[in-house]
Amino acid sequence: MFVVSGKNSLVRLLVGVLVLASVILSQLHHPNWSYFTGFIGFMLIFSSVTGICPMEMMLKKAGVQEKKICDMKTNS
Repeated sequence: MFVVSGKNSLVRLLVGVLVLASVILSQLHHPNWSYFTGFIGFMLIFSSVTGICPMEMMLKKAGVQEKKICDMKTNS
């Protein structure tokens, strides 16, 4: 199992998985899946311009807590 250091890392992980999945689906299933990839790109631009990230809002409502990298204990 892997440890995600917080909400921001989880958002990047989920977005990466969604983009990769939509590219694969557009190649294997139907080309219209590329519109989903475009939507994700649009939402990334929207988030950077406005500071509002719907994925972060959904994760917050789901109970995912922000963890700072310094707060994580290391196994020594």
